[in-house]
Amino acid sequence: MGLRDVLFGKKKLSEPKADQLFALATAAVTLDTELGLKTAGAGAIAFKPQSSGEFRSAFDDVDQLVEAVAQQCGSEVERKSDDYGYDWIIVKDPDLEDLIATAHTLASELTAKGFGSQLLASIFRFDGYEHPVYFIYGFKRGAWWPFIPIGESKRDNAKELELKAKLENELPIEQDLTRWLALFDAPV
Repeated sequence: MGLRDVLFGKKKLSEPKADQLFALATAAVTLDTELGLKTAGAGAIAFKPQSSGEFRSAFDDVDQLVEAVAQQCGSEVERKSDDYGYDWIIVKDPDLEDLIATAHTLASELTAKGFGSQLLASIFRFDGYEHPVYFIYGFKRGAWWPFIPIGESKRDNAKELELKAKLENELPIEQDLTRWLALFDAPV
């Protein structure tokens, strides 16, 4: 961003970093054997839709691609909107690698069509603790963080930090804790 952009208020949004999505599949062994967490068979990707015809056309292509990938993997795919104006593609599949591959395919296609800056996060649910555990991947930073909701607008910070410490060698964990978004209303 140059001086002219600063003066005129133009800001270029960063492109997503989708490559580290697959790190969760690598960490799955540790999640299962050492931490007792197993995939709940649900994941999602969140993005900010645009109203432009170009975005709608590109997303129609992506919808068709995601449906094809979902059928190939035997996944169920559903699309929802939330109260904050984000759209969610929810994927249900008992195989974690299929969930990750579908999220990566969607992120790659939106990026290839020029809409990568619209991507917010991917989220994957795991069970095995008293409360569900979510691993969230922030596309802008290319990093993961754990999220454990324990009630309305409450989270288990101590357990999240414990997971961070145990998984730092396997997952690119977001080091800035202020960026650990809480997605309480995520539809997974």
